[in-house]
Amino acid sequence: MILRSRPESDELLKMRALNTRMELTQEEKFHYFNLEKGYEGEVQFDRKAEVLQEERYIINDLLLKINNSYFQIDSMLISQEVIRLLDVKNFEGDFCIEKDRFFLVKSGREYKNPIDQLNKCASQFRQLLQDLKLNYLVEATTIFINPEFNLYNAQVDHPIILPNQVNRFLKGINDTSSRLNDGHKKLAQQLLSLHQTKNPFTQVPNYQFEQLKKDIYCKFCRSFLLSLQNHLFVCGKCGGHETVEDVILRNVREFQLLFPERKITTTNIYEWCNVDLTKKTFCRVLKKNFQSFGKTSDSYYI
Repeated sequence: MILRSRPESDELLKMRALNTRMELTQEEKFHYFNLEKGYEGEVQFDRKAEVLQEERYIINDLLLKINNSYFQIDSMLISQEVIRLLDVKNFEGDFCIEKDRFFLVKSGREYKNPIDQLNKCASQFRQLLQDLKLNYLVEATTIFINPEFNLYNAQVDHPIILPNQVNRFLKGINDTSSRLNDGHKKLAQQLLSLHQTKNPFTQVPNYQFEQLKKDIYCKFCRSFLLSLQNHLFVCGKCGGHETVEDVILRNVREFQLLFPERKITTTNIYEWCNVDLTKKTFCRVLKKNFQSFGKTSDSYYI
């Protein structure tokens, strides 16, 4: 049973919008592509984990805090006998692990050692359980999900699952009987209540309203080559199409995400979309989907 699904983080959504509307530095692009790649790998694992049966609680993307220190758990499986912490990695290419180093063989580029990250996360989670006066067996595992990943120097005792082992790993869990009780339910509820909504690890570049490109773009390929045809916006690059209302609402959500301090007004959204539609069209869509406050030119929506 999935108790918490895996949302796209605000950081990923912001970086995706900024990558479309401004020129990111190489470092910022690298960070953005890693976010996309990481989320893609987690979703891929979620699909594989759908085979899990029996009684288990699944909590995804949980951010917890212990002693003023934050730690994130990609996936948690609460079973009868054990709590499994799963850290999903979507690395691609030939990697090597040597002592504390974890690096890409071809370029030598070094990455954070996933085993060190995993051990730290498991230790913090055990401390949290102790603070809650709970006693459960905890097992932590790093799952490398990408079939194009290879790891040299991996040891038998390393808490890792390689791509060709993922299905067997899940089958092994599935073959183990699990019956949950009220204690497991209480544990899950406590952990969900401790989830931190503000992520201190977020890395988003500074940006201003004035510097971002004002226009509408395709939902599917993110091209700005949209034209209005028979009350639909049609992409000249991929052929994707959306209704006028859906395009406006999608851009309102993006505006809210990037500029939460700015009010949603007809003028602001008209300027943000910068498309050949009348202000009356924007006003009609906003009135239909939001609650209006104020009068005439001072109206805003929530």
